[in-house]
Amino acid sequence: MKIAAAVLALASLASAQDSHPFSIHDMLAMDRISDPQVSPDEQWVSFGVSVTDLEGNKRRSDLWLVRPDGTGLRQLTSHPAADVNARWLDARTLVFLSSRGGSLQVWKMRVDGGEPEQLTKFPISPENFDVFPGGKRLLLSFEVWPELKGLQASADKDAQEAKKKHSARIYETALFRHWDSWEDHKRSHVFTWELGSSEPIDLMQGMDCDAPTKPFGGFEETSISPDGAWVAFTTRDVGREEAWSTNTDVFLVPADGSSAPRNVTSDAPGYDLGPAFSPDGATLGYLSMARAGYEADRQQIVLMNVASGEKRKLASEWDRSASELTWSRDGKTIFTSAANLGHVSIFSIDVDSGAVKLLLEKGTNAGVKLLGARLLLSRDTLKSPVELVSINADGSDLRALTKLNESKLAVARMGDYEQFTFSGAHGDTVWGFAMKPADFQPGVKYPVAFLIHGGPQGSFGDHFHYRWNPQAYAGAGFGVVFIDFHGSTGYGQKFTDAIQRDWGGAPLEDLLKGLDAAVEKYPFLDGSRVAALGASYGGYMINWIAGNAPERFKCLVNHDGVFDTRMGYFDTEELWFPEWEHGGTPWEHREEFDKHNPALFVGQWKTPMLVVHGGQDFRVVETHGMGAFNALQRKGIPSKFVYFPDENHWVLKPQNSIFWHEQVLGWIRQWTGQ
Repeated sequence: MKIAAAVLALASLASAQDSHPFSIHDMLAMDRISDPQVSPDEQWVSFGVSVTDLEGNKRRSDLWLVRPDGTGLRQLTSHPAADVNARWLDARTLVFLSSRGGSLQVWKMRVDGGEPEQLTKFPISPENFDVFPGGKRLLLSFEVWPELKGLQASADKDAQEAKKKHSARIYETALFRHWDSWEDHKRSHVFTWELGSSEPIDLMQGMDCDAPTKPFGGFEETSISPDGAWVAFTTRDVGREEAWSTNTDVFLVPADGSSAPRNVTSDAPGYDLGPAFSPDGATLGYLSMARAGYEADRQQIVLMNVASGEKRKLASEWDRSASELTWSRDGKTIFTSAANLGHVSIFSIDVDSGAVKLLLEKGTNAGVKLLGARLLLSRDTLKSPVELVSINADGSDLRALTKLNESKLAVARMGDYEQFTFSGAHGDTVWGFAMKPADFQPGVKYPVAFLIHGGPQGSFGDHFHYRWNPQAYAGAGFGVVFIDFHGSTGYGQKFTDAIQRDWGGAPLEDLLKGLDAAVEKYPFLDGSRVAALGASYGGYMINWIAGNAPERFKCLVNHDGVFDTRMGYFDTEELWFPEWEHGGTPWEHREEFDKHNPALFVGQWKTPMLVVHGGQDFRVVETHGMGAFNALQRKGIPSKFVYFPDENHWVLKPQNSIFWHEQVLGWIRQWTGQ
């Protein structure tokens, strides 16, 4: 027995020596799984996998297959070009988008053998596509000039534009740039194409709007009726009000383009999106926000009778925001995911009664697909990137289909974590997470990385993040704390709404109380050595903390944060956002913009701050980072400015991400005395 124990001890020691604390290099090494699709006969699941190409400073994407029971895992494509967006043409044939032919086109491939074949040679590259029932037609989206007819006409105009001698851009309406791109007056339109025919049909001919919506929409914003006769799509068709309107609508159009699209949600002034036909095609479900000008209102499920137009809200009293719609085969149940107390949980909803049942609570779970009698999901946690799993329709018997990252996780030592609650602003219960350092030793006090999420209507929960991963700080020897302050999602709509006109009030109170509660509850946290870090709204909060809690933190990290709320209105692109958050425009409600304006509290700044900003960030423009840094320098406060001219609101390029982590960790180590 003693010999066996000694062998086990040695094996454990060897394993520990072969491993290392989690770092940015582990994060970049993870295989990122996306877009699972079930074959028509339910014998296979296809999915995409992207991997980091450090030499090329980009990510490469390929297609994989696995059986529903997790067997038969294999990589299907391995071309240096990107292979993405796979869909089943029939039970043994996949079609997908690939740039292997020089431009992005649709290719097809037999999964039981053979080489890929190019299926399309469109003069313009498609951006998204789906397959109609029966596999004879495709639904596609292209960037076209909306006033022109046919892809070739748009391609010809593209060529003419490229020959212009000047570089000037001319605009007569706002939203002249969006997220990280200047508008070029083209629009994304939805087309149908019969395999082998010459010309796709523009279902949105002449419409000066985008489907899918920009900048993040995909074909989750479309739906094809089971009989293939109709297409539902989401767009924002509001003319010159596009920069200050959230009024997206769901349109119905015949798949053959025989009549113009019909707006079926014109009665709703907020976001309407995510259409999904019932199995019999009689009902169209979609997600709807009741209030205009707000991106974080509760997304309620609306069911519309396609023939009569009659509508009803499903589970209208359920205080969560549904994020997707998947119908059961008999049409009696809808499955959805929703942010829920620091997690993204899976729910089922009875279509007749509206009764809601929690199926899978913990972790981040999404992308529900039917897989025989079970449900296919994408699932990740604070300790694991996305893998494919399945559960019974009642939520039982969680099983793994993939374990692509198992060996990588085995050698990266991570921090254990725990969720906790405390009494925050207004006496409300507020939730947060505390994470131990990767090599935690009892009795030792560790410096703290205090992470503040963006949004502000967002959440730092049980999720494997690829930009703000708490394990990167735990692996660097920090205790980590992150709080879902008032304004966060997943705690009921009242809690989310609470941040409006109160950006620097209840959220700051929650953050400070939450930090104190964590330090009191977890002895390993050294409350005297805390660094606060945040991006976007989190970056705003760093600027606000600098003037309103200047003694609390050893140092600060501000990534793409708003420095001046008043100017933040005038130089952003989606004007509806600051109008909602601050109660109107700066000329109508100057006091609302000024009461929580970090720029007006620079006189109290004294904490060392690292400022990071991206040159292609059109949401919070680069001058906010420059302004904060100038203020710090003028006041003689230790500070550093890290500027990425080729990044947007996020740092996405692998080499930039490595450098970002080196700078941030170096900064907080310097000032916390690690």
